Amino acid sequence: MGDSIPIRLQSRETIPIDGTLVAHALGMDSTTFRRLMDQGKIKTLCERGTGEDEGVFRISFYHNAARVRLVVDPQGALHQPMDIRPDTA
Repeated sequence: MGDSIPIRLQSRETIPIDGTLVAHALGMDSTTFRRLMDQGKIKTLCERGTGEDEGVFRISFYHNAARVRLVVDPQGALHQPMDIRPDTA
């Protein structure tokens, strides 16, 4: 099977994210943001940092062509400015 790569799986963790901050970055109010999250129309991807990025997470929120990306610690504190790609469609 070639070279194996160890994949470390962790239990489900939660990271508190300011939904209002993400909603406004996506160009919507927090009520609409929450409704679209509940409907599965806003997708998320959470990546755990390794190596020099150990201890931080990159969390991306996607709606249509828009993306908001945050780099946060386990308490949800931003470690970099938000990366915002607006919906240009």
